[in-house]
Amino acid sequence: MYPSLTASRCTAPPAWAMAQRLLMDRMNEAVPAFQQRYTRADGTFVWRERWPGFDGSDDGYESYHNWPLFYALGGRSDLYPRSRFLWEAVTRQFTGYGQVWREFDAHYDWMHHGESSIFLYYLGLAQPADAVMSARAVRFARMYTGDDPLAPNWDPERRLIRSPINGSRGPRCENAWDDWATHRAVLDHYPAPFEDIPGVTTPKAQWTDDHVYAEILKLLNQRQMRGDVPLNLTATSLVTHAYLLTGEDRYRDWVLGYLEAWAERIAANGGLCPDNVGPGGAIGEHLDGKWWGGYYGWRWPHGFMTILQPLTIAAMNAVLLTGDYRYLDIPRGQLDRLMALGRVEDGRLLIPHRHTDAGWTAWRPVPPEFPLQLWLLSQAPADRARLERIPERDPEWRRVLPGRGKGDDLHIGPWYSFLQGALPDYPERLLEAQWTEVARRLERMAGDTGDPETWDVHHWQEINPVHTEALLQLACGGPQIIYHGGLLHLRLRYVDAEARRPGLPPDVAALVTALDAGSTSVSLVNTNPLRERRLILQAGAFGEHEFTDVVEVGGEAPALAVPVTGKHLGVVLPPGRALDLRLGMRRHCRQPTYEQPV
Repeated sequence: MYPSLTASRCTAPPAWAMAQRLLMDRMNEAVPAFQQRYTRADGTFVWRERWPGFDGSDDGYESYHNWPLFYALGGRSDLYPRSRFLWEAVTRQFTGYGQVWREFDAHYDWMHHGESSIFLYYLGLAQPADAVMSARAVRFARMYTGDDPLAPNWDPERRLIRSPINGSRGPRCENAWDDWATHRAVLDHYPAPFEDIPGVTTPKAQWTDDHVYAEILKLLNQRQMRGDVPLNLTATSLVTHAYLLTGEDRYRDWVLGYLEAWAERIAANGGLCPDNVGPGGAIGEHLDGKWWGGYYGWRWPHGFMTILQPLTIAAMNAVLLTGDYRYLDIPRGQLDRLMALGRVEDGRLLIPHRHTDAGWTAWRPVPPEFPLQLWLLSQAPADRARLERIPERDPEWRRVLPGRGKGDDLHIGPWYSFLQGALPDYPERLLEAQWTEVARRLERMAGDTGDPETWDVHHWQEINPVHTEALLQLACGGPQIIYHGGLLHLRLRYVDAEARRPGLPPDVAALVTALDAGSTSVSLVNTNPLRERRLILQAGAFGEHEFTDVVEVGGEAPALAVPVTGKHLGVVLPPGRALDLRLGMRRHCRQPTYEQPV
């Protein structure tokens, strides 16, 4: 059903290939040890009996969210059933605590819904034929498309989500005293959400002071809890997830219609994204006409990130669904406006990250994530030119840092440098950094003798030994997701043709060495000198791309482009053989789907 190539070049495995397989082997060993250490027989966390408020279930799901992704990349064969078992255990445990209802967070914002849902998306990627998980995905999407009367989050007339706090019980337009119970101490360290809180005279407000908290809660309910915010655009991933499973046009149409509604609001606000739209559809409806000051908006608590992330996530979803790169103009416009406001200090471009009543403030460097995600998806010259306008790019974006971020996404800058030929030893350095972090976390787990009653809800995700950034970048030619709810955007995926399951076969390592608008170059190595391995290459995470031709580079025969049509290509790797390919591609030209070729 698809063309196939057989490797003929016999070579000693390069260092990056051995390091990649070693990392995968060690993570495979770490998975059951982590599960045994931190969970009961029923899969629930060994933890406290009570957890109040509406925060926390996202952190439970985040503790394992990348396990099904690791399975889909070639991790151990029992990782999918383990992942599904643990998803259901987290769901039961936090239902008991009160955060989850009908298997979905009852009430929270889409920064945290997005974090919870990553686990769900990766389960779909790993095993779309799981009918129970697929039915859940459709049921959750219907909570936002207006099809679930128990969760009336969607206003179809005004094309808005009715509150920043929403979920399986619908919009929560009034927060109760205990809703923020577990979060108040954390919020003490953020800027105050308003500038006129009675009794607050400093830039930060003491949420842990009951009197101050009462005033904050009153203002939150008056000004921020009714109407839409950009953060809700992250719900487009949940609905796109349903489309990838079903192919039903109504899910695609909802995503496009909601994103276009926000594009209209941006245009009505002079090109700047407003951070609040009232229940009547007016910008600043409950904030005296101000386009800033909304929940998770330009002022509080994070500013820039929680505007650009959902806009970019939603626009990338729209490109995936349509192949129309013009949707990227929506986040591009915000990034360009802020860069135009920027100033250079000590050779670094600083842009404002917040807007208050006094104007733009919080001047910081441009985070590499946003311009690089746009360029990686579009390959447009204008997106490349934007990168050149960031003066600190070369020195700052070549650092291979130790450890890992919450989203396992520290290294998008140095990966870009590698793709540009400026950091040739990046694969080995990244794999070394990730192996070291796995070892550090396992050492921490071995010495973790504390009382679970004292553990924070983030405890397990800070020890989770599975890391996927190196595998996604190096093997698949794609960045980590935009955290807080993005979907994967990759050049390549792999299927083990013998085991008939997703992921690289045992002993096989892959390295994407170059990519551009019309091609992807990849090296494939069978590190086993005794066993043949067979695999299938897929064009895109969801088969959204198409191969056009394939060239074997570095072989004995002259390089010759062989025409290929379709989204799959078979490869046979005899013992100890390697293959270097340049794959011609048409990108975003096919209907995306979770369906797999085996």
